[in-house]
Amino acid sequence: MNPSLGARLLANGTEFSVFSKHAEKIELCLFDAEGQAETKRLPMPREGDIHRLFVKGAKEGTRYGFRAYGTYDPDQGLWFDPSKLLVDPYAVTLDRPFRHDIRLTQFGAETQDLVPRAIVTAPLPPVAKRPTVKPGGLVYEVAVKPFTILRQDIPEAQRGTVSALAHPSIIAHLKRIGVDVVELMPIPAWIDERHLPPLGLSNGWGYNPVAFMALDPRIVPGGIRELRETVAALHAEGIAVILDLVFNHTGESDRQGATLSLRGLDNLSAYRHVPGQPGTLVNDTGTGNTVDCDDPYIRRLIIDSLRHFVLQAGVDGFRFDLAPIIGRTDRGFEAEGETLRAMLADDVLGDRLLIAEPWDIGPGGYQLGNFPAPFLEWNDRARDDMRLYWRGDDWKTGSLATILAGSSNIFGRDGRTHTRSVNFLAAHDGFTLMDLVSNTNKHNEANGENNRDGHNENYSWNNGVEGATDDPEVVAARRRDVAALLATLFASRGTVMLTAGDEGGRSQHGNNNAYCQDNEITWMDWSKLDEELIAQTAFLSALRRRFAVFAETAFFTGNGDILWLSTDGEAMTVSQWETPSLPAFGMVLQTLDNETGKKVRLAVLINRARAEQVFAIHRQQDSRWKLLTAEGETEVDGGHAIPPRSVHFLLGT
Repeated sequence: MNPSLGARLLANGTEFSVFSKHAEKIELCLFDAEGQAETKRLPMPREGDIHRLFVKGAKEGTRYGFRAYGTYDPDQGLWFDPSKLLVDPYAVTLDRPFRHDIRLTQFGAETQDLVPRAIVTAPLPPVAKRPTVKPGGLVYEVAVKPFTILRQDIPEAQRGTVSALAHPSIIAHLKRIGVDVVELMPIPAWIDERHLPPLGLSNGWGYNPVAFMALDPRIVPGGIRELRETVAALHAEGIAVILDLVFNHTGESDRQGATLSLRGLDNLSAYRHVPGQPGTLVNDTGTGNTVDCDDPYIRRLIIDSLRHFVLQAGVDGFRFDLAPIIGRTDRGFEAEGETLRAMLADDVLGDRLLIAEPWDIGPGGYQLGNFPAPFLEWNDRARDDMRLYWRGDDWKTGSLATILAGSSNIFGRDGRTHTRSVNFLAAHDGFTLMDLVSNTNKHNEANGENNRDGHNENYSWNNGVEGATDDPEVVAARRRDVAALLATLFASRGTVMLTAGDEGGRSQHGNNNAYCQDNEITWMDWSKLDEELIAQTAFLSALRRRFAVFAETAFFTGNGDILWLSTDGEAMTVSQWETPSLPAFGMVLQTLDNETGKKVRLAVLINRARAEQVFAIHRQQDSRWKLLTAEGETEVDGGHAIPPRSVHFLLGT
């Protein structure tokens, strides 16, 4: 972290520094050891736009906040109100969670009893480990609390926290299904959206941050040290850790929102405003405000936050929520914008795994394929086309083949030779994988918005019954569809992502916007996970590790490295590609078998029909074929029958 901002411990005290270009005066507020009583208010001398004060005797553990003085005129973008206790944007530790209250929105209403105090924290020795993670592996998306809160073999006090991820039972599960990278959904301190408390709901996902560096005490009670120790434990097992971070907006929300930190310190610098209308916030995020990531101060805050997590916790990279916001300038999204370039040029960040969610709702907000290398990008077109293919929509054979080969139509522009796609079927935002094949429509009634929230078009199907059912035929059909979807995902070239629980059929009862359900709807009930699906996922992950072709990122050349196969055992013809409802096809890949070190042929045969399809695989006469399953290998003679709604993997020897 840049030592010139935040709270910096020195030999005989602490130097406090905060940025504000537009405040007339900033006061430092100090509190007693319990963080209850305010003991001092000290004016901070100004050095340009930095307000800085050294306090002799202020030691580690000192609790503090700020108050900002100046004009209160929201129509001009000025929100200075000394009755508001403000959190240091550079805080690394907070003494309590944020909680919403109407006083946070009211001018002149004291908020000292509501707002967390920052805690002066001594930095840990920098983590020296360089990341070994690279594109092509399995990323496992985890919501920290829901993932372990019901896990009975973890000590009760530890459940639902970051430290629980280091428990031997969790590590064993991660290794069983072949996780390369754990992606933690947001863990910096957040606040509930103001409409949730009256509904008796709370934000369980964390995509509403206030502080960018300080970890939320509810799920990381041990702070940065707890994260560091958990990362180290996962590293020891060969598993990398990346953080999903939100720099696009903050929980201060729109004009009716709370004053907690950046708004009260310098709203005009921190957030984007409509040109010529300083009182009108730009809402390219759909959350009420948009962080001005192109402002030099905010750019510095972002870079310093990323450096903090790398140096203090040793994380291997980051996923960026609504990432086009980070590349936005006054001219729109710029792939070569200063903030994105600053990440790639930084000596600490330059070798980390960086993943963009490449869309927001602002003008020109859909930027899939346009982020600078080496950014990986969430590929929602791959998500949708895989769903549409298995739903049975016409004209999707070619689209699926393109996805399996790495989406060169998106990532091969301008002569680029490698895919940067993160292929996924489901994520935190939307249906779970089991709900995808169990619901034609979303069911978000529990969110208190009359089912208006969440995506309406999910490209989903229900296998004959909407929602939960005990019908054994429907249950079997759903399990079969999930297994086929998983096989398709794991057979795609590049990086793949799986959301925690999808490997075992986790359901959210059809809720596709469950951010506000910090309860059994999102909590993962390990006792109800489908062991058969978990075993299938482990098998698929083992295949990806065994055969190098899937994790490689270079596009196929078409010179013998891939053959698109029809059921007649020959190469696909133009007329077959153009068949709108083609029931089955396959691909034959040249690959290295990492178990034997030999070059082999691997066939991936796909049948989306609800009837058996026979592949004349014996016509590929330069190989003898074995069917690969979780149970072992079986010789294939003559035509090979693929059961309805399934994917088979055959090894040619």
